[in-house]
Amino acid sequence: MTATGATLTWAASTDQGGSGLAGYNVHREQGATDPQLGQSTTTSITLTGLTANTQYQVYVRARDVAGNLSGNSQPVTFTTTTGGGDTSPPTAPAGLAASGTTSTGTTLSWTASTDDSGVTGYDILRAPGASGGTFTQAGTSATTSFGDTGLTPNTTYRYQVRARDAAGNVSPVSTTAEVTTQPGTSTGNCAAVPTVQTQWSTGYVIQPLTVTNTGTSAITGWTVTFTLPSGHTLTGSWNGTTTVSGQTVTIRNAAHNGSLAPGAATTSVGFQVSRPNGNTALPSGYTCA
Repeated sequence: MTATGATLTWAASTDQGGSGLAGYNVHREQGATDPQLGQSTTTSITLTGLTANTQYQVYVRARDVAGNLSGNSQPVTFTTTTGGGDTSPPTAPAGLAASGTTSTGTTLSWTASTDDSGVTGYDILRAPGASGGTFTQAGTSATTSFGDTGLTPNTTYRYQVRARDAAGNVSPVSTTAEVTTQPGTSTGNCAAVPTVQTQWSTGYVIQPLTVTNTGTSAITGWTVTFTLPSGHTLTGSWNGTTTVSGQTVTIRNAAHNGSLAPGAATTSVGFQVSRPNGNTALPSGYTCA
């Protein structure tokens, strides 16, 4: 404990529902409503911004990927220390950047803060979306990096980091780093049906390439693969991430059209191809996964 913070640890929960454990919520017992003091993806958290010389009773709840919450842990009671002594906060962390972003995680790194009594750790703050939303604590780190997991595919997040010293002083937040997770993999069946919008002697346009969720569960991403006839060349595409290997074309969903409910379809995807003059062949072998 310090005048403005405390570090909590606990034994890991297990999840039997199949979606997997996503993290933990930490609450303060406080009358009719118990405010959330922070979140963690590990079995520890360092709370900050507490009031000096004040008693707190807190408990932890586990949550899974589906959003289900466990019962409350046994509460723990502690009292923050009195104020005084070191009142100088660390400098703000600099150079916050994200790398290695996948569909469910990203790695953050930054330049170390400085402090007259020594930096003891960092709070990682996360907010949903490219704007708006509230920054809440996603975890802590004793180093200048942090791996955030359990994120949602095709989703934008913003991050900030702040430093703490041994006296509980908290630095200003860093600049904001924004990330968008990669499209997820399909969690159900899908089908791809092309429609020729227009064609001419040396080319054609497929619009829409209709992708339909043919399964009974929602999907968060899809991948369409097809084969171009010999001599045909892809010259453009839209509303999807496209790669070409020889005559094989792969189109993966964009951030805005990967999530489809059962029976739902997206008609925003399309592409253009050039071909030898007089060749009337069209792509074949469409598959969707």
